[in-house]
Amino acid sequence: MLSPRLLLSFVLVFLPVLCSGQERPKTSAVPETCPVTKPAMQPFVPPPPYHAKPSRGQFWFGTDRLWTALPETGAWIGLGHYTPNDPTFRQKLAFWRQGFDAHTATEAKLTVTGKRTDSPAPPLQTDGPGTPSWTTDDPLFMAGINFPTTGCWEITGRYEDVKLTFVVWVGQP
Repeated sequence: MLSPRLLLSFVLVFLPVLCSGQERPKTSAVPETCPVTKPAMQPFVPPPPYHAKPSRGQFWFGTDRLWTALPETGAWIGLGHYTPNDPTFRQKLAFWRQGFDAHTATEAKLTVTGKRTDSPAPPLQTDGPGTPSWTTDDPLFMAGINFPTTGCWEITGRYEDVKLTFVVWVGQP
């Protein structure tokens, strides 16, 4: 019969080995097959009076005619659901445009569309045209988008005659 001390030593030595096969696969990494949009060598900087740098972990993407902030990793991981019974993955997406005045805008002209590129899936859903919005000193368009599945998504924002397309990975933590 094994002594309790010897049994405990045995368990402590071999427990990590036994548990190593129990790890869940990580799905947060962007697969090489998903060509996510990455920061350019010469990054876009919005014209004044807009902020030259976006929030931490993001980069500006676009032109002064239409731009957005994207994740440096190329991935949106762990998006929540719009409601508890909603199976889609929700993201709010802001766009900016030089000269846009959210206080005087009478109609929303921004549309957002998207399709999954790595597997068949329904198109992403939106709340309709982007809503004129603002912070203290920052006029913008806000669009609510819902992804029906995780995966590699190509998203296009359109405002009048300008279009901005990028690719992101939507994943689980």
